[in-house]
Amino acid sequence: MADLNDMTLDSLGINLPYSIEAEQAVLGAVITDASVLPEVMGIITPEQFYSKENGAIFRQMVFLFMAGKPIDYITVLDEVRSAGVFESEEEAKVYLFSITQTVPTIKNVGSYAKIVYEKYLMRSLIGASREIMTQSSDGQQPVEKLLDYAEQRIFEIRSGRESSSLTPIVSVLMETLGHLKDMSGPEKERFMGLESGFKYLDKTLTGLNRSDLIILAARPGVGKTSFALNIAANVAQKYPDKAVAIFSLEMTNRQLVERMLSSDSGVVSQAFRNGEVQDDDWIRIAESSDKLGKTHIYLDDTSGITVGEIKARARRIDNLGLLIVDYLQLMTGSGRNDSRVNEVSEITRSFKIMAKELDIPIILLSQLSRGSEKQARRPMLSDLRDSGSIEQDADIVLFLHRELPEGGEYQDPSEISEMLLMVAKNRHGEVTNLKLHWDGKLTKFTSMEFNRDD
Repeated sequence: MADLNDMTLDSLGINLPYSIEAEQAVLGAVITDASVLPEVMGIITPEQFYSKENGAIFRQMVFLFMAGKPIDYITVLDEVRSAGVFESEEEAKVYLFSITQTVPTIKNVGSYAKIVYEKYLMRSLIGASREIMTQSSDGQQPVEKLLDYAEQRIFEIRSGRESSSLTPIVSVLMETLGHLKDMSGPEKERFMGLESGFKYLDKTLTGLNRSDLIILAARPGVGKTSFALNIAANVAQKYPDKAVAIFSLEMTNRQLVERMLSSDSGVVSQAFRNGEVQDDDWIRIAESSDKLGKTHIYLDDTSGITVGEIKARARRIDNLGLLIVDYLQLMTGSGRNDSRVNEVSEITRSFKIMAKELDIPIILLSQLSRGSEKQARRPMLSDLRDSGSIEQDADIVLFLHRELPEGGEYQDPSEISEMLLMVAKNRHGEVTNLKLHWDGKLTKFTSMEFNRDD
């Protein structure tokens, strides 16, 4: 058996898969009829061609498209000649002419592009497998880190976002223009930030945006878990094709579901604890159970779960749209930090990286220090408990706050009718204060018509 450290693709008898015919068919179709290029650009990028020359030709076609110039045999020939794709102009002429003569049919260009993309994915898997074997064979990395690395590499390939050290700007431009086209098209809602179900919050944040780390902070007992669960149920019902994952380090799965059922059905939460359920309550509970049961909400109440474990489980959920973690201060880091502040900083930084890697919004709940409560004032960013880099890593920071009444004592949370949602940090726009209606008996938040608190 060959030494793993000396393994090459040749020694393993592995040939890289590719289809020059499919690549040439794509290029020839675009030269023959430039109107098919947008369709092709939505499937493949220049880097995904096996032949460097074919990839370079496609890149020049994209340049012409983005410059608003015509694309045909003459213009493409001029571009590849200027870019030095071929050693001579005559070689370029012969090659471009030959590929235009061998296109089976232009109407199948999408199928040809998919073949190119599938071959690229196969080559990527082979490359990733070799990297995993190399990392595993040297015995220097802990097994957990190797497993995380292996899962990450496969996840990147599967999600079409394989990482590379440097990405040509043309590829990013293609992705950006494609995203802009999607956002301005008839199905724009599919590509905008997720609607949280709270109108004024969505307007302020432009929805729950992909790759955002959203910190939702409040003092104990104010209702941050309930607010997060309300958002989870709203998103899951608004987007039935997307999954929502909730990781709770404090409450059990049953307790979470009881709160969601209470909010949705209108049956007081106390009934789920004392069993005093009326006949008409059962009807409403059954209706809500049917509604929530059709959503793709996943619950995990594992105590002491780590960021790495959350990431590994989240990767296995198909079409994950939103991840919620309750809450930050109950988590532990890698154990390599000498202080709690540094440990919390490591955790929040890891969640920000996860949001970017999974390309989803993550809502991370956090407690506030009791200092602001003692001072009877509204919370500030400096009140984030074990602060460290929480503010720095977060894209959005939200505070749930209940004002101290004139009598100087906080009301029973079940009787509070109004709550303040403070947008204390917003990387996408303004910071402001919004008013929410709170029904403590149903653990339910709703937007208020007159919403701003200026």
